[in-house]
This record gives sequence, structure tokens and C-alpha cells, in this order.
Amino acid sequence: MGEDPLERGLVLFFRVAVGWIFLHAGLKQVLTPHFSVVPFLSHTQTFHHVFAVFTGPGVAPFVSLLVSWGQVLLGISFVFGALVPFSAPFGILLMLIFWLAHMDWPFDDGPFYVFVGPDLLFAGIILLLLIKRAGHVFGLDSFLLRRRVFARRSRRI
Repeated sequence: MGEDPLERGLVLFFRVAVGWIFLHAGLKQVLTPHFSVVPFLSHTQTFHHVFAVFTGPGVAPFVSLLVSWGQVLLGISFVFGALVPFSAPFGILLMLIFWLAHMDWPFDDGPFYVFVGPDLLFAGIILLLLIKRAGHVFGLDSFLLRRRVFARRSRRI
């Protein structure tokens, strides 16, 4: 990560903002009694046959648990800048799944977006945060990933 204060400020802003969005969405789902992904997944249009598999009574509770708690954990990771290199790929995957499940090909959120929508933009922002090592900008990664437990061990010959 460069030393440019504007770049570091923007990385910090986007990391905390994305983290807050994940944390807020996840907590809302966790605190909602009987939260389920079924209403969202049963109304998919483009890849309905793929997502309909996850609406079954044996699978939906597990997927709902993964989505809600996954968003909470992603939010905590981004807000505190903790283990961002490990959590960011999961955030990108989740956003791409939301994007595919939500779109009405070739449109996403209406004819003005064509195929680019908010979920795809979030995936791009998370990828940028991963590349920019966002957890090292006023985050716990700058401390955690320097610790001997997480550091790569070099072999002495």
C-alpha cells in the first residue's frame, strides 16, 4: 500500500463502508426470526433452475445460516480490517452469486444498468480492497499478519 494519504483514506473509507453494509445486512437477517433465503431465491429469473435447488426444505435452512452469518463475519472482517485477505474472496463470491441470482439477463435492476448492477460493483470494490491490502490501512491485519503465527516461516540453511 502506498503512502499517499488520499489513497489510504479512500481505501479505509471503502473498507469500512462495505463492512458496514455487510454487517448491517447480516445482523438484520440474524435478528429476524425464521429468516430464509427462499423468497429471494425462488424469484430468480435468469438462472432459476440453478438457484431453485437451494430452496428445498433440507437445504434452505443451511444456506440461510451461511448467508446471514457469512455477511456478519464479512462485515466484522472489513470494519476492523481483520483477515481481509481471507474474507475478501468469500465476499466477492457472495456478491457474484447475488448478482447472478438477482439479474434478469441481460438487465440488472432495470434496462439502464444493462448487466452491471450494484452487486457486481461491490464485487469489484472488494477485489480492489484485496489488491490494495485494505486490512493494513488502519486495520488489524497490519498487526495480525505480522505475528509469527500468521507470518511465513523462512527456512534457514
